[in-house]
Amino acid sequence: MAQLIQIIYDGYRDLMDNKSDPRVNNWPMMSGPFLTLAICLFYAYFVKVLGPKLMENRKPFDLRRVMIWYNLFQVVFSTWLFREALIGGWGGQYSFRCQPVDYSNDPIALHMAQNCWWYYISKFIEFTDTIFFVLRKKNNHITTLHVIHHGCMPISVWFGVKFTPGGHSTFFGFLNTFVHIIMYSYYLLAALGPQIQPYLWWKKYLTTLQMVQFVLVMIHAFQLLFIDCNYPKAFVWWIGMHAVMFYFLFRNFYNETYRKKDSKKASNKQKSLKCDKNEQNAQEDNVKENDNEKSVIYANQYKMATGYISDSGLRNRVFIDNRGFDE
Repeated sequence: MAQLIQIIYDGYRDLMDNKSDPRVNNWPMMSGPFLTLAICLFYAYFVKVLGPKLMENRKPFDLRRVMIWYNLFQVVFSTWLFREALIGGWGGQYSFRCQPVDYSNDPIALHMAQNCWWYYISKFIEFTDTIFFVLRKKNNHITTLHVIHHGCMPISVWFGVKFTPGGHSTFFGFLNTFVHIIMYSYYLLAALGPQIQPYLWWKKYLTTLQMVQFVLVMIHAFQLLFIDCNYPKAFVWWIGMHAVMFYFLFRNFYNETYRKKDSKKASNKQKSLKCDKNEQNAQEDNVKENDNEKSVIYANQYKMATGYISDSGLRNRVFIDNRGFDE
C-alpha cells in the first residue's frame, strides 16, 4: 500500500514538475491544483448551503451601488483581457486552423502566458456574482447552471495555464472575454435602476450569444481531431467537452426561462382575446334583444278610438300609436 502511494505521488510530482510549462511553475497558485479545487468546492458549499443559511433570518443587503462599481470593473477588466489576447496572438499572429503552444521566452509568448494567468484569476473574481445573490437573498437565481458554470471554470482554466498557457485552446478565453464585455455591460445597466429596464429587452439574446460562443469553441477545438497539428489532443477533448457541457446547460436554461415564458404569454394573450370576443358577442346579443323589443307591438301601447264615416254609415275602429307620449 505504501509503495502504491509512493508511485502515485512520484507520478503526480513528475506531471507537475516535468510535464508542465516551467515558465509558470513559480507563479501564484500554479504549484498544484488542490488549492484551486478547495476554493471551488467551498464556493459551491457556501452559495448553496452555508450562505443561504446565514442569511435566513437577516434582511437582504442593499448592494446597488456596490454592484454598479463591480460591474463597471468587470467591463473594464474583460476589455483589458480581450485586448491582451489580441496582442498575445489572436490579433493576427495566431492561426484559427492550428496554433501550437510556444513554450519559449519570446515576449509575445510570455505575454499570452501571463494573460492566461490573469484570465484564470478572473474566474475567482466572478464568484462575486453569486455571492451578491446570496447577500441579496436572490436564492432562486443560484441555479444549477450558475453554480456549475462558475464552480468549474477556475479548475478547468488552471490546467490550461499549467500545461498549455498559449496556443489553440486560448481561443476559448479570447471569445469568452468578449462575451463578458457585453454581459457585464448589461448587468451594469440593469443595476442603474428600473428606469433603464425598458431598454434591456435584449437580455435573452445574451444567452443566445453564450450558446453561439460554445458552438464556435466546439468547432474550433474538435477540428484538430481531423488535421495534423502539434497540439496536445488531451486538451482538445478537455476544452471541447467543456464547451459541449456548457452548451447543453445553457440551452436547457434558455428553454426553461424564455421559451416557456413566451408560450405562457401567448396562451394568456389568446385567453384574453377569447374573453374580449365573448364580451363583444354578449354586447351584440343585448343590442339585438333591445331592437327586437322595440319592434314588438303591445296592446297597452296603443289606444283605440271609434268613429263613424257619415257618407257610408259604416263604423270604423282606429288604433292610435301611443308610444313616445307621456302617460
